Amino acid sequence: MSTRLRIFMTGVGGQGTLTATNLLAQAILDCGIDVTAGEIHGMAQRGGVVESALLIGMASPKIGHGEADVILGFEPLETLRALPYLKPGGIVLSSTEYIPPLSVCTGKAENTPLETIKEKINACAGKAYYLPCQSLGLEAGAVQSGNIALLAALCATGCVPLKPAELATTIKSAMKPKIADINLKALELGVKAVS
Repeated sequence: MSTRLRIFMTGVGGQGTLTATNLLAQAILDCGIDVTAGEIHGMAQRGGVVESALLIGMASPKIGHGEADVILGFEPLETLRALPYLKPGGIVLSSTEYIPPLSVCTGKAENTPLETIKEKINACAGKAYYLPCQSLGLEAGAVQSGNIALLAALCATGCVPLKPAELATTIKSAMKPKIADINLKALELGVKAVS
């Protein structure tokens, strides 16, 4: 496990990508590890692309193409679009469940098939994990908590200096009890998904 790590996170507006970024950064800080996080690009309105970066042991919140050790994709098409940021042999954790863009909803375009996305990810990633994040979130009690399932899966892989129990501690301290309970259930489901 490296003390210098670049994590590129991507999703769509309304999904909680920036909340997940901030929660992961806080959990890492709570462990006494230096971390820098920042929004790279984002649309406040639902459906726009949201990208953020989290860097451990580095001061700049920027990740260039070919530099990300890890890509967390909260939506499969956004994971596909983020692949240029992945360093050769990096790790990808991606949701398998789409949030269709407007062009797909109106019938002007079709979604890229999930198998095609997985083939492209597997061709450049050293390791890839796929989770049904929205379904895990709903099982936990709120669709948005699927992001916590993905963060928990990341912690469970051992590729970040944060254990799922440490993420749980931050969830308990940073969220209201009812919301924390839902997210703690999502955390358990995310860990099981990669175990």
